[in-house]
Amino acid sequence: MFDLILEYQFIRYAVYASILTSLISAIIGVIIVEKKQVMVAGGVAHTSYGGVGLGYLLGFEPILGAFGFAILAALGIEAINNRMTSGKDIMISIFWSLGMALGILFISLTPGYRPDVTGYLFGNILAVTSSNLWTMIIITGVVLGVVLAFFNDWKAHLFDQEFMFIKGRRTKTMDLVLQILIALSVVALIRVVGIILVIALLSIPAATSAMITNQLHKRMIYSFIIGLFITLSGLVISYLTGFSSGAIIVMTGFLVFIITWFITNRNRKKVLG
Repeated sequence: MFDLILEYQFIRYAVYASILTSLISAIIGVIIVEKKQVMVAGGVAHTSYGGVGLGYLLGFEPILGAFGFAILAALGIEAINNRMTSGKDIMISIFWSLGMALGILFISLTPGYRPDVTGYLFGNILAVTSSNLWTMIIITGVVLGVVLAFFNDWKAHLFDQEFMFIKGRRTKTMDLVLQILIALSVVALIRVVGIILVIALLSIPAATSAMITNQLHKRMIYSFIIGLFITLSGLVISYLTGFSSGAIIVMTGFLVFIITWFITNRNRKKVLG
């Protein structure tokens, strides 16, 4: 039956998108969870909605607008974070709400029938196109290349910043690079789970893998496996039921997280008891 389903092009595209999505969320998700920058990713994602609205208003591809707004938001949040010792969450929420407000405004100003933006807000893995896939492939290549090329630096940046300082490495530069990678990842994930749910895909697999192992590379591997399982599960359930794929993916991820927490917590009690 599964071979029969894969005969459809849109299903094959969805499977490819699941693999790429899982890979991106595993790499960046583990880093931002460890760096406690999940809310930054959420702020960047929601700000990108302004770019989606601008794309509809001016007549260009909305995902390009999302990319531009996501990059600007990431750079803006990082610049403000470097100048503020407190109130960072407030600034993230300001970017968050401003992006959503601009998106709503631009879409309301779009002439003719108002476009359906449900796919950008909540995602639809079954609607991924070849151009979406190529965008995801390029972004995955960039993210994977940057992280793997400087893997030891990322490990030290996450777990031993004093060592990074002694070695003369610029931690602020790595923070800036991370913000750009977050923006790229958000754009890649929008078509699968949507702007509203993208934060879940970046955090749930990574947080789940953190309960299994403390080693960075193993976290990324486990996170990839978990992410692939929940995205493929969401794909199958969405195809069979017609429910929103983004919502199903997040709900499946939540169940995996709870089950993993229960098992690891019980095993910990057995060891201590």
